Amino acid sequence: RHDIARWVFPRKRRYVMAGSLVHFVLQSRGGVMQALVRAACQRFCVAGAVPCRAGALSVALERNIQTGFERLQISTENASSPATTTQSQRSKEFTIFPPVPGQESPLRWAGKKFEEIPIVYIKATYNNTHIQIKNHEDQTLVLTSCGTEGFKNSKKKSSVAAQTTAISAAAKATDKGVLHVRVVVKGLGPGRLAAIQGLTIGGLEVISITDNTPIPHNGCRPRKVRRL
Repeated sequence: RHDIARWVFPRKRRYVMAGSLVHFVLQSRGGVMQALVRAACQRFCVAGAVPCRAGALSVALERNIQTGFERLQISTENASSPATTTQSQRSKEFTIFPPVPGQESPLRWAGKKFEEIPIVYIKATYNNTHIQIKNHEDQTLVLTSCGTEGFKNSKKKSSVAAQTTAISAAAKATDKGVLHVRVVVKGLGPGRLAAIQGLTIGGLEVISITDNTPIPHNGCRPRKVRRL
């Protein structure tokens, strides 16, 4: 509207404001666009900016704007259709989630598929942390625990012991050519997170983490509460 254009562009003349309004109308479609163009042309001629007939100017501008808008829309669709197709294909191929077992994936890690990446099994109990690394053929590469690394008694259940054990396991696996691993965690012990951090510190790149902790669904009756 003319009063809206005057509020938006207070320092410009009337024909500049009308041109801005026509440029704004170009962004609309259908009958709304025609009605707005017709109203803008009538206000433009009534204001005295151009001495001509409002009807003729309205029809001419309406026809030019409509055909120009249709051409712009067709050219934009034709130009964006290949890009949209390519982008949709890329979005289908790329995903942040690991592939489902049995599903092919174009992702590769050092030339290996997701199914061929070695797996690190971490069993975090309340008194110890066990770490085992297997390849895709289910052959054990590394097997260690906090007790094997020299921790005794209550020190075995600490997070420091779990991190040290994971660093040692990562160093042994790196010597055997392992670079990327998948992690499967089981248990709720204190060394649960520290073990994963130790693998990263030891030089291994973790590509996925799976929680395999068993959860009882109202299963066995729990033990009685310990009296202190």
